[in-house]
Amino acid sequence: MFIRVGGVATLVSVLLAGSAHGQVRSLMKFSDPRGEFVRQCVPQMQGRWAHPESVCGCLHDYAVASIDDSDLRQALLRGISETGVPNIESDWVPPSKRSEISATFTRIAKPTLQCMFAPKT
Repeated sequence: MFIRVGGVATLVSVLLAGSAHGQVRSLMKFSDPRGEFVRQCVPQMQGRWAHPESVCGCLHDYAVASIDDSDLRQALLRGISETGVPNIESDWVPPSKRSEISATFTRIAKPTLQCMFAPKT
């Protein structure tokens, strides 16, 4: 009887510890969106730039600072992290905001060039 109770207690504590570890990992993943963006972006920049982390971090910072609309900003960040260049697929934004894609690129053009050709290292 004691062995069964001990076994059950051990199993429950292992399951709870695993669940808690997963929750902590999940919170850590979402608590640093810039770090996650840079992690996804760097492989796209490898071989193109001497300091891909700096370029990716710079692109993220400018996108967050200059693009007020969250849907357009998220689409832009997705495009950068997937392709290594500012890109927005029209199906990534609601139809009502698709007309703003061009203006978004205009706003991010100069900062993008600064990030790519004169990054802070």
